[in-house]
Amino acid sequence: MRSIGRLGGTALVLTFIAACQPSGPSGPPPAGKAEVGYVTLQPTSVPRTMELPGRVVALATAEIRPQVAGIVRKIAFREGGVVNAGDVLYELEDAKFKAAYAAAAAAVKKAEAATAGAQTAFDRNAKLGESNAVAAQTVDDSRSTLLQAQASEEAARADLETARINLENATIRAPIGGIIGVSTVSVGALVTENQTDALATIRQIDPINVDLVDSSANLLRIRDEVDSGRLGREMDKPAAVTLTLENGKAYGETGTILLTDMVVSETTGTFTLRATFPNSKRVLLPGMFVQASVDLGTLNGAFLVPQRAVTRDDDGIATIYVVSFDNKAEAKRITTVGTSGNNWIVTDGASSGDRLIVDGFQKFSAGAEVVPVEATIDDDGVVEQDLAKESGK
Repeated sequence: MRSIGRLGGTALVLTFIAACQPSGPSGPPPAGKAEVGYVTLQPTSVPRTMELPGRVVALATAEIRPQVAGIVRKIAFREGGVVNAGDVLYELEDAKFKAAYAAAAAAVKKAEAATAGAQTAFDRNAKLGESNAVAAQTVDDSRSTLLQAQASEEAARADLETARINLENATIRAPIGGIIGVSTVSVGALVTENQTDALATIRQIDPINVDLVDSSANLLRIRDEVDSGRLGREMDKPAAVTLTLENGKAYGETGTILLTDMVVSETTGTFTLRATFPNSKRVLLPGMFVQASVDLGTLNGAFLVPQRAVTRDDDGIATIYVVSFDNKAEAKRITTVGTSGNNWIVTDGASSGDRLIVDGFQKFSAGAEVVPVEATIDDDGVVEQDLAKESGK
């Protein structure tokens, strides 16, 4: 019984001493109130970029097919090499085409002779007809003969032109310049006119195109930003584009938007943007997948909200918490239009001077009273203010 009395007396003394200790702002938060870290939001001008997936496509592609049938006599290019427009690619056996050309040329001479004879006969009969020395029927017959001879001559000349074209087509030339691929035939192979399989394919890859895909909803949102004056850019200057390659490295050249497809896909609701890039080092090859960043201009009056401070519900709606004027946690719905570093770019829902909660989320719920503590966030999105240490001072 005595020991119990001594312990009770000691507890009373300790309680009295604790009650006499001074309290201050560095002490623990009031009971029932959570301590949260906040930063103050201020509007700023943010570079507006758009991240889009893309695929590299050749500037131009030409599939080489023969226009005449024949045996391949010579392959005049190096596979995988550079060819210029007009360079000889294949030579076919041309003996039969030369013979056909010679026959067509002889037919033209024969037709020319027939036309000359018919012309002489017509001129003579026409002169005699003026003095009624010959019948009018004779003049008409000679005129008809002349016209038929002239028509035959024109047909012979057309046949000669066809023979010349066939002879020229026995030598297959490059229609465009670029990189030529693998030949699908070898010397001695028989090729046919307009066959299904191409002999080779030429692709122009310097400069080269990149097709980007975006949603029509995003296009409308960007137009609204431009029309409202929030998004400032030089309309006569094409948008600049940078690329990230499949290995995660940045492509060293900057491209520009070349055109926008004026049709939205009925199945996916997307449209295509085409950008063009210099490609002298042939880093970009047709078929590659890339990630593109399109510079849309400067977004005025936007807010940079740390990603750690934004939550999204099942519908994808973004929400932040701010400290109200009476120190309560208030939820706000916001509209984001992309990211900048570790921040969301917010265009609606946030206000200048908002005390944005960035730490201590697990300690409160919407509407609860909180104790705000000013914090700072580094470039990596890490809160430098330690609430635990702050409350333990």
